[in-house]
Amino acid sequence: MNTTSAIEQVSGDARSRLLAAAVTLIRRHGYAGTSVNDLCAAAGVTKGAFFHHFKSKDELGVAAADHWSDTTGALFAEAPYHDHPDPLDRVLGYVAFRKALLQGGVPEFTCLVGTMVQETYETAPAIRDACDRSISGHAATLEADIEATMRDRRITPGWTAKSLALHTQVVLQGAFILAKAKGGAEIAADSIDHLVRYLQLVFGSGNTERL
Repeated sequence: MNTTSAIEQVSGDARSRLLAAAVTLIRRHGYAGTSVNDLCAAAGVTKGAFFHHFKSKDELGVAAADHWSDTTGALFAEAPYHDHPDPLDRVLGYVAFRKALLQGGVPEFTCLVGTMVQETYETAPAIRDACDRSISGHAATLEADIEATMRDRRITPGWTAKSLALHTQVVLQGAFILAKAKGGAEIAADSIDHLVRYLQLVFGSGNTERL
């Protein structure tokens, strides 16, 4: 299982094919390294078709970020960790699910929006904002389970469920950067294991080898 096999299906109309091509090529070559010609060739469409659907490459970048949010959101909404009765098990199950996605080459498991925002945060504000919506929106899906875990464990820390949910994304995005630097998933898997141990310590779980 990886995010390429689960998400990228180059089929359908020209717009859908261009978005699927953007997911593949930008994760492989970066935003700046992916041209409109590259996208058209990968999608099997003409430049006229590209500009019929998108006024510019940046407009496609925003649409690709939103497409990523929609497709990954569906993937995570159907994931089995939601079935755990204990909210901490749901939080840890989410992290385990992220680790299970570390399959294939680096471009196949790293994050599209994390890749794009590193390149565009100053030069393309609309793409930056779309990437923020994607990362922050995904983090928000963890907040209810974190809050429930805080209630169950009767802890009243000086931090919020929102901040911890965002911290999980900090670790994951940093793990992807290290995977790119090291050329493989092992360092990312190790970072995710450290995140599990941190969460277990925060919530007082005695088993620090659950993942």
